[in-house]
Amino acid sequence: MARTPNALDLDRRASTTIPGPSSVEEEGGTSTGWLREALASIRGGEALAMVTVVGARGSTPREAGARMLVWPDRLSGTIGGGALEKQALDQARRLLAQDARHHALQDYPLGPLLQQCCGGHVRLLLERLDARSLGWLEPAAEARAPFALTARFREGRMLRSLDGPGPHGSDGPTTPIAEVRCLSETIRPALPRVVIFGAGHVGQAVARAFAPLPFHLDWLASREDLRPEASGTRATILSEGELIEAVEAAPAGALVAIFTHSHDLDYRLTHAALQRDDLAYVGLIGSRTKRARFDRRLRDDGVTEAELARLTCPIGIADLKSKEPAVIAVALAAQLLKLTETAAADADA
Repeated sequence: MARTPNALDLDRRASTTIPGPSSVEEEGGTSTGWLREALASIRGGEALAMVTVVGARGSTPREAGARMLVWPDRLSGTIGGGALEKQALDQARRLLAQDARHHALQDYPLGPLLQQCCGGHVRLLLERLDARSLGWLEPAAEARAPFALTARFREGRMLRSLDGPGPHGSDGPTTPIAEVRCLSETIRPALPRVVIFGAGHVGQAVARAFAPLPFHLDWLASREDLRPEASGTRATILSEGELIEAVEAAPAGALVAIFTHSHDLDYRLTHAALQRDDLAYVGLIGSRTKRARFDRRLRDDGVTEAELARLTCPIGIADLKSKEPAVIAVALAAQLLKLTETAAADADA
């Protein structure tokens, strides 16, 4: 009897190895690895500094919310590289080397002074993280729902707190530094969930392309999907019946992309996905001809026009025409990045 996958099934590591370098590494499905990294350092007795972009105007190398962690001998993350990052590194290490001051706000015009021609303006918050920071770092690292990470300034001091998501009167980059009283950013610990079906050339290319991107990837396939001559990593191997059940078990808001070895399996997975109205994306690999044939068959099987409208086929941004697996993977990644960024911006509005 086929078992029904549950949330733990979709979270577990893949069980079958495909020859090639490992490029899909789980990070717990969260976007807050910097919190765990900072916590591990402090718990190990090592203080560090954090540099966060808290304001950006015009053309800048990174957006507000970009951050890096800094130690005397190393760093993690980036605020954009170049002279701006070098100067921020130097200042962070100076802050780390003394104990009297715990934070600093700095404005940087990206012009001749930094030998950068972006022309924009960046505001950075530099702060020392040590045992005194555990009061907010620990609950922030444990959070699984969105929250606001807030810094409030008063009488030369900065107080960190965790608040519910939403506006908290955060001062923008045009507020003079001396008048800044509150900086707040929304942190979304859970990464957008992408569930891909298929481990052929396209499935492996998608898995490799998505590995460094801000998504939690579940890679599912049938035994017949495997292409051992192609380089790749791991996929969870299920029976075809279990793959259909996995569509039904996928969490609400998941992004589903289908590219198996079989048009019939593609159809069954697509039909199952369109029965749900809570998936953020249902994508099917194929030509417009395949789309037309699937549309006719889906209508015959009772799928409504509103449900059909939620199907994306061909997958990926339309501007890229190549059928090379790596290009298809990039086109799909671009499409899903745009979709999730728009959704996040709407949620913040």
